[in-house]
Amino acid sequence: MPGALSVDALAKSMVAAARASLGRDWSKARKFAEPQLDNLARSLITVGEMAAEGSISAQEAAALLEVHKNTTRTVLLTSKGLGLLAVENAINAALGAVRDTVNGALGVTLL
Repeated sequence: MPGALSVDALAKSMVAAARASLGRDWSKARKFAEPQLDNLARSLITVGEMAAEGSISAQEAAALLEVHKNTTRTVLLTSKGLGLLAVENAINAALGAVRDTVNGALGVTLL
């Protein structure tokens, strides 16, 4: 494994990006978003490590990542007043905020 990833550091970056993306709507999503983005960070590390060690293929890693993104999407959509586009933008911002860190540490392109 080329580098170590910290769940806390990833989650913090993802939360900051989602907060910025959602702007004033962050207060509607915060109680759902923070724990779910922590879960997503954990999932990124787990799926990424499996892909990096070769126990799953790149296609399987992409499919697993999509499952975790769908879970995050569903959780965030429970926030009253948030639309699909806002949620999609927040998830994309959160993943974009950690893309280089995750891919670099894993030595594979997960994001």
